[in-house]
Amino acid sequence: MNRTEVLVVGAGQAGLATSWLLTREGVDHVLLEAHTAAHEWADTRWDSFTLVTPNWHCRLPGYAYEGPDPDGFMTRDEVVAWLAGYVASFDPPVREHTRVTALRPAADGDGYEVDATGPDGPEAWQAAQVVIATGGYHTPIVPPWASALDPSILQLQSADYRNPGGLPEGAVLVVGTGQSGAQIAEDLHLAGRQVHLAVGDAPRVARFHRGRDCMTWLAEMGLYDTPVARYPGGLAAREKTNHYVTGRDGGRDVDLRAFARDGMRLYGLLDGGRGTQLAFQPTLRAALDAADAVYSSINRDIDRWIEAQGVDAPPAQPYAPVWEPDEEPLALDLVAEGVTSIVWAIGYRPDYRWVGVPVFDGSGRPAHERGVTPSDGLYVLGLPWLHTWGSGRFHGIARDAEHLVERILEQRAARLAERRELSAVAILAGERPAS
Repeated sequence: MNRTEVLVVGAGQAGLATSWLLTREGVDHVLLEAHTAAHEWADTRWDSFTLVTPNWHCRLPGYAYEGPDPDGFMTRDEVVAWLAGYVASFDPPVREHTRVTALRPAADGDGYEVDATGPDGPEAWQAAQVVIATGGYHTPIVPPWASALDPSILQLQSADYRNPGGLPEGAVLVVGTGQSGAQIAEDLHLAGRQVHLAVGDAPRVARFHRGRDCMTWLAEMGLYDTPVARYPGGLAAREKTNHYVTGRDGGRDVDLRAFARDGMRLYGLLDGGRGTQLAFQPTLRAALDAADAVYSSINRDIDRWIEAQGVDAPPAQPYAPVWEPDEEPLALDLVAEGVTSIVWAIGYRPDYRWVGVPVFDGSGRPAHERGVTPSDGLYVLGLPWLHTWGSGRFHGIARDAEHLVERILEQRAARLAERRELSAVAILAGERPAS
C-alpha cells in the first residue's frame, strides 16, 4: 500500500494547479494521471483550434501568460507549450500512464483507498484526502440510434476530429453548435467542404463590441467572479451550454446565418435516423433567433456598464441578421446529399462509476459546495461552474484551487491536532498504576 497525505486524480490544469499549491505548502502528495500531464490539449483538440478566451485569462498558481499578445488567442500548440512550461517550473509529482479504477473510504477509517493500474501493473494507494480533478467532460454523448445508421458513413466524436483532410471526401454532417461543433463546422466550411449542420440551443456572443473583446468587458464587469448561487436560476447555471465564438485569425464572431448565406446547410435538432435517412425537428428558426437574442442582450449589458462607468468607447453597432431560413428542413438523405461522415459534438456525460463514495446527486454529478463534497477530505476541481463562470477556464482555476487547498490544510491541521490529543491520552493512560 502506497501512502500519501493528498492524492490528486488527474494532471490537467486543475490537478497541476492543486499540486503547485500543495508543493508550496510542503504537503506530501501525488498526482495519478491516466495519460500524460495536460494531455487533453494535445490529444483532443483539432489542428486549427484556438482558445476562445483572451490570452490574458491564462493564469495558474505561480504562472501566467507573459507572451507578446495578451489580447490574442493561443493556438492548440501554443497552449500545449505554455502548460509544458508550467510543469517544468515546479516538477510536480505526477505518475503518468496510471489510471485510477476505484476510490473508496479506507478500511481502517483513515481517509481513502485508491486502486489504480500503472505501467507496471496494479497499484494501491491510501491518502488522508483526495482531489478529483478529472474535469467535467468524460463520456461523449451519442444518440442510441446512431448504430443503426449506414455503416459506410464514418462517425466520429469532436475530440477525434483533427482536420478536413482526415475525413473521407464528400459532404460532412456536424451535429451540435456548442463551441466545438460551431468551430469544427467553420473549419470544414473554410476548407471548401459541403457542411450540413444540425443546430442546437447553444447561445452566442460577440467577439468584439465597442472596441474591445467582449470577454474583457465581462471580466471587468465581474461576471467571471460572481458565485453561481447569485446567478439567475442559481445552480441551474451549471447546466448551461457555453456561448459559441472563435479566436481563430485574431478572433471573430461565429455567425451561423452567415455560414448558411455562404452555402452551409442548416437544420434544427436532429430527431432520429436509420440507414441513410435522418429526421430533424422544426427548431432552426427559433434556435437562430434565441442565439441572436443572447448575443444582443450581452451587448446591451456591456452598453449599460459602459454608460454607468463613464467609459469612453466607440458607438455600438447593432447586429442585423444576414440570412433567414425560407423553410424548416425536416429530413436529410445522407447518400443523396453525398454525406460521407458525421461529427458528433453534442456534449458529454459525467462518469464517476469508479468513485465508491456516496456524494452524487440524481444526475450522477458530485454534490459539492465550492468543490467541497459532503465526505470529509474529498474534493472536486475543474468542473464548469464549480463556483463561478470562470471555474472551468484558466481564468478561475487558480482561485478555486486556492480555496480547496485552504480546506485541505485546515483538515490536515485538525487531523494532526487529533493525533496529538490521542497520543497525549495514551501517554497519560500508560502512566497510571494498574488497578
